[in-house]
Amino acid sequence: MSVIILGIESSCDDTSAAVIKDGLLLSNVIASQSVHEEYGGVVPELASRAHQQNIVPVVDTAIKRAGISKEDLSAIAFTRGPGLLGSLLVGTSFAKGLSLGLRKPIVDVNHLHGHVLSHFIRREDNDEVPEYPFICLLISGGNSQIVLVRNYNDMEVLGQTIDDAAGEAFDKCAKVMGLPYPGGPHIDRLAAEGDASKFKFAKPHIPGYDYSFSGLKTSFLYMLRDAKKLDPDFIEKNKADLAASLQRTIIEILLDKLKKAVADTGVKQVAIGGGVSANSGVRQAIADFCAQCRLKAFIPERAFTTDNAAMVAIAGYYKYLTGDFCHYDAVPYARVTI
Repeated sequence: MSVIILGIESSCDDTSAAVIKDGLLLSNVIASQSVHEEYGGVVPELASRAHQQNIVPVVDTAIKRAGISKEDLSAIAFTRGPGLLGSLLVGTSFAKGLSLGLRKPIVDVNHLHGHVLSHFIRREDNDEVPEYPFICLLISGGNSQIVLVRNYNDMEVLGQTIDDAAGEAFDKCAKVMGLPYPGGPHIDRLAAEGDASKFKFAKPHIPGYDYSFSGLKTSFLYMLRDAKKLDPDFIEKNKADLAASLQRTIIEILLDKLKKAVADTGVKQVAIGGGVSANSGVRQAIADFCAQCRLKAFIPERAFTTDNAAMVAIAGYYKYLTGDFCHYDAVPYARVTI
């Protein structure tokens, strides 16, 4: 009998539902929230209200596009955390209610596990997936981690940010440049037109595999402040070069630690995940590094880099196969590591 998993993702400002059958993706529906753009960041209360409006039509659409009925489901997987509590409560409550109504088990998924396991989402039976063990560079607005993945349920965080994450550095620096929220994609677009060697920014010297991006952010802000005193139009004149130099520096910081982790662990496969893995420069840098060192690179489709329910469904699929179900008294959590 086939195993059909419905995944529900509501950790931040995207409401998503996906259906996976025997590991193959049948549908992945995402409803994004544009209401936050005018505030320059996600407003938690507005996000949870939008989830309440979106979750029923999103789940209904995902099931219809998959060509199944809700009675065909084997289990319902949902993001339990980390994330915004109000947003998580919407997805958690909906999953529990649907589970009770259909008498199907529920599976709770760690959002970060989902990003790591997004590489196991397959559209065809012969799609290539990583072999254990591998290292995943997990980079997003809230997390920058180097994860050693020994199995779907055996992951070790080798290093992580001690302050800002890479995505935060992109977004905060972009905001100072006057770019819209979210700033990361705008930095990526401008960087393709700029000179990455024009400006130099501070790099941290943190022992081990841990990251730090606060120093880079601070040096970027002070440089812009001082430059604007001499030339009020400095940012406008140098936007592309600033973006390119910032992106190059962030990539160099990310790669320095990743190279050390790969050398020390001896793994032969490297994957990236999280929203920042959609960045063109990051994707190319990882591909180049792996090609140079004869490593196998796994770079996800851009549709699976941001928050999506396909990654929740595949994580739930593997937990279902081992009977790792969730109790109805489970509550969402805002912060947790892998």
